Amino acid sequence: MQYLPVCLQLRDTPVVLVGGGKVAVRKARLLLRAGASLTVVCPEIDPELEKLLAEHGGTWQQSRYAETDLHGRKLAVAATPDGAVNRRVHDDAVALSLPVNVVDNPALCTVIFPSIIDRDPLLIAVSSSGQSPVLARLLRRKIEALVPAAYGRLARFAGRFRGLVKQRIPDEGARRLFWEHAMEGPVAEQVMAGREDAAETRLRQRLEDTQALHRGEVYLIGAGPGDPDLLTFKAARLLQHADVVLYDRLVSPAVVDMARRDAERIYVGKKRAEHSLPQQEINQLLVDLALQGKHVARLKGGDPFIFGRGGEEIELLARQQIPFQVVPGITAASGAACYAGIPLTHRDCAQSVRFVAGHLRNGRLDHDWEQFRSTTETLVFYMGLLGLPLICEQLQAHGRDPDTPVALVERATSLEQRVLHGSLATIPGIVEREQPRAPTLIIVGDVVRLQEQLSWFGER
Repeated sequence: MQYLPVCLQLRDTPVVLVGGGKVAVRKARLLLRAGASLTVVCPEIDPELEKLLAEHGGTWQQSRYAETDLHGRKLAVAATPDGAVNRRVHDDAVALSLPVNVVDNPALCTVIFPSIIDRDPLLIAVSSSGQSPVLARLLRRKIEALVPAAYGRLARFAGRFRGLVKQRIPDEGARRLFWEHAMEGPVAEQVMAGREDAAETRLRQRLEDTQALHRGEVYLIGAGPGDPDLLTFKAARLLQHADVVLYDRLVSPAVVDMARRDAERIYVGKKRAEHSLPQQEINQLLVDLALQGKHVARLKGGDPFIFGRGGEEIELLARQQIPFQVVPGITAASGAACYAGIPLTHRDCAQSVRFVAGHLRNGRLDHDWEQFRSTTETLVFYMGLLGLPLICEQLQAHGRDPDTPVALVERATSLEQRVLHGSLATIPGIVEREQPRAPTLIIVGDVVRLQEQLSWFGER
């Protein structure tokens, strides 16, 4: 290990930055964010750097560098294009036992600036020991994608209660376990959702009631239309936290596989006229598991509140006062349309879009078909594969042109995605010939004509 990672407290600390160009601007921005009392030494200064100093109370010393510029400083940074000047800054700083950073020259650095993921007060630093700053920045971007901005809020929240928790739980081991649960459990989720009052109430309850550590919670998670890359950060995080995962046939195996390896998996899928578990039993199972102290992830294809019966499942949880969270997902209409290259709205074709349930009840579809006559509205039918002939028949009977374009998207966003094209008059025959499998989505409207020129995903 060439460097020992440390965090410097620079608030109101005198720091000197030698150089006034674009490179110096980047270093000055970091130093000023850390609260340093910054003096910039250079004959000429970049306007952006001058503005930064004015905004943060820094000083521009309009002169060439001299050894005396280091006196009284706690850190020196050299960011000039002149190698000789940078060398002098390094040598003078070392002679004064002053930490020094010479930008882009690791050999002249006693301290280096890592790439920083800033979730103030939480900081994550990535360093290549000066060997490959580009690689460090690449890793920083990857880590940033995994660390929500709300973690800073969580760190501040925890800081507020450190003293109280230490007072109530003197034993270090027990206190560590308490904080681990708080930082990964419902308290943290409440904070990250912006509900700090509720989080404080729950944390104080847990301090008073050790049994609270064993209470469960349900996460109703929108799993999207199939592609696991479409899962939200929050959904992935909660899925990793779950002890039990309930899923159905609309949830892709790749999404289920994102759960913890030791999590119990329970299939509760439903097919047409074939239910693994009736809906009422699924609702009750969520309650029963939560009452056992489990953290339960209920994965729903698409979005749980768009034809996902999510409202029914949380209704019983609310009545039983079981804590729950609902995580939105990319609904099938959006995923299917985007991956098929069909914009649901387009200024030349459609100014509105309507989501419609297409499943049959007793062989019927009870819709007000007169509402579907507009040629400037895209219609998206969920669960309409079996009822497709009736859908096409009723739309034509109520005024839609038989030549109205129709697309049927099979297994949207997955590797097996297939798009079938036709019209209200021809698509039933095409479907009968091609025999697509559920899940499918039916898109009706002039926007379907754009698919050929806009599709980037196509049939995989």
